[in-house]
Amino acid sequence: MKPTIVSVSGFSSDVGKTTVLCKLLGMLPGWEAIKVTRGHYRSCGKNPEACCVSPMLGARPLVLSGPAETREPGKDTARFWEAGAAMVHWVVATDEQVEEGIKIALSRVEREGVLIEGGSFLKHIDADYSIMVASPPVRDIKSSAVRVMPKMNAIFVNRSEPDILIAEELVERLSKRGATLDGKPVYFERDMPLVAQEVMRVHRARTLAAAQQDASQR
Repeated sequence: MKPTIVSVSGFSSDVGKTTVLCKLLGMLPGWEAIKVTRGHYRSCGKNPEACCVSPMLGARPLVLSGPAETREPGKDTARFWEAGAAMVHWVVATDEQVEEGIKIALSRVEREGVLIEGGSFLKHIDADYSIMVASPPVRDIKSSAVRVMPKMNAIFVNRSEPDILIAEELVERLSKRGATLDGKPVYFERDMPLVAQEVMRVHRARTLAAAQQDASQR
């Protein structure tokens, strides 16, 4: 059976996607993690020491796996290990290489489930459960986030306790971009255990369906 895939994407940079993914890893023992980093063949304009991956790009996507290649201090992938990931993979690719890169990374996943940071791969592969991360101090919503909103199962408001005004403001911001929540639940910081429970519900349902299908084919 293929692993259960959970995507963690964000409305914008700096909303805390890595933090949310790490908290989920702590509640999902034995799961693996994948980081998807899109790059281009020029400086990204930010601190090259912190984020620019242009020197790592080539004719094919680069997929690094295991502690020797992904546990560099200060990197998001190192945080995945610290949070309890059973294995960590890092996909470095151009927009055109994301599909190949994510398929390579997924082929290396050996555990029952995997958390993927980044939403660009959703154009090519469906996740079993998808979370969009928002943060009240960060008001920007990327066009890429708007495009994948229909594929989201839940919104997680990072760095905030339950607040109806924040939820209403989120709806308003989405409306201005031509998107809606469409009945999707909005979770806050203290709801993280509920999110993990929902992920496990989806995972168990997949496992049961696969077992039933296997039994019917015998």
